[in-house]
Amino acid sequence: MHSVRHDLVLLRDRRFALLLAARTISVLGSSFAPVALAFGVLALPGATPTTLSVVLTAEALPMVAFMLVGGVIADRLPRNRVMMVGEGLNAAAYCCLAMMMLTGWTPIPGLVTAAAVSGVATAIFFPALTGIVPDVVPAERLQTANALLGLGTNISRVAGLVLSGAAVVLIGAGWSLAVSGAMFAVAATLVAALRLTSAERVAAERHSVLGDLRDGWREFSSRQWLWVVVAQFSILVIAMQAAHGVLGPLVAKESLGGAPAWSAVLAGEAVGMIAGILVTLRLRPRRPILVATLLTLPTALPYLLLGAAAPLWAVVAAAVVMGVCFDIFGVLWNTTMQREVPPEALSRVSSYDALGSLMFGPVGLMLAGPAAISIGPRPALLGCAAIVAVVSLLALLSPGVRNLRAPREEPGPEAPDVAPAEAGA
Repeated sequence: MHSVRHDLVLLRDRRFALLLAARTISVLGSSFAPVALAFGVLALPGATPTTLSVVLTAEALPMVAFMLVGGVIADRLPRNRVMMVGEGLNAAAYCCLAMMMLTGWTPIPGLVTAAAVSGVATAIFFPALTGIVPDVVPAERLQTANALLGLGTNISRVAGLVLSGAAVVLIGAGWSLAVSGAMFAVAATLVAALRLTSAERVAAERHSVLGDLRDGWREFSSRQWLWVVVAQFSILVIAMQAAHGVLGPLVAKESLGGAPAWSAVLAGEAVGMIAGILVTLRLRPRRPILVATLLTLPTALPYLLLGAAAPLWAVVAAAVVMGVCFDIFGVLWNTTMQREVPPEALSRVSSYDALGSLMFGPVGLMLAGPAAISIGPRPALLGCAAIVAVVSLLALLSPGVRNLRAPREEPGPEAPDVAPAEAGA
C-alpha cells in the first residue's frame, strides 16, 4: 500500500512549501472576491442585476480569449515569473476595485476595465500553475503534490465562502475587495521567492504565437484520452452550469426551504471535495484516466435526486459524493497530464484543456431559464443528470481512456529540506 507518510515529507521541501502557501492564500483571496464584488456592485446607486452581469462578463470574456496565449507564455518563460505576473495583476485589479468602492467614484468603464484585467490575470496564471508542479517536485511525488495543492485550495475555498459574507457585513465590500487584493499580493511575493534553476526553465524554440499554438494543439490532439475527456467535459459543464447555477437553486427555493437548503447542498459538496483529496493521498490506480472517468458517473446523483423530489438529506449526501468524485478526478487528471505531456508543451496543453472544458458553460446558464419555464426545473434537472451519465459512458468507449496506464512508482529517498536542484541554484 502506498505510504502517505513517505510522501508527506514533501512539505519539508522549501520550494513546494512556497508554492503551496502561495496557492492557498491566492485561492482564499479569490474566494473573498466574488461575494465582495457582487454585493459592492449591487449596492452602487442605480445598479441593477444587469450592471453586475456586465462587470462579470467583462472578467469572463478576457479569461477565455487569452487562455491559449497564457499557455504559450507559460511554456516560453519561467513559470514562477509568469505566475507572479498573474497574481500581481489580480492584486492590482482588486485594489483598484476597492479604491473605487471606498471613494465612491465607480464609473462603469472603470469597473469593467479592472474586471477585465482580472480575467487576463487568470488566463496568464492557470496554464503556468499546471506546468510548474513538475518543475518543483520529482515525478514520483506528482500525485501527492497535486493532492496537497488541492487540499489547500479546497480548505481556502470553503473558508473564503464562509468568511467573505461576514467580512462584507462587518467591514463593507470595498475593504473586503482590498483584503482580496492584499492576498493576491502576498501570493505574488511568495511565488517570486520560488527560484527555479536554469535547467528547469523551458528552453523553447522561438516560434510565432500561432506556431506555438499549432505545436500545442498537435500535442493535445495526438492523445486520444486527453481530447476525449475534454470533449466529455465540454458537454458535462453545460449541464452542471445549468443545474448548479439556476435549476438547483430554483428547486431549493420552491420546495426545500430556500437559500439555507441550497447552502447545505454546496457545503456537502465542499466537504466531499476535502475528503476526496485525502483519498488521493493513498489511491494509486494503474489506469488513472479510466478510474477518473468512471468517477464522473456518480456526479449525476444530486441532479437526479433533486429532479426526483428526494428529501434534502439525500441531496446533501449525494453532493458529498459529487465532491469526492470530482476532486479525485482532478488530482488524477492533473497528475496524468504532467506525466504524459512533455514539459515544454504542458502549459499550452493545459490551456487547451481549460478552454475546451469551460467555454460552453455559459450555454448552460442561458438554456436553464427557458428550460425551467417550458418543462419545469425538476424535469430539467433529470435531463441534466441524463446528460452527465450519457457523456461519461460515451467517454468510456475510448480505448485511450480505458487503457492508459500509470508508470509503476518506485520508492524514492525522503525529500530533503532543500531540493537538490535548488541547492545548486
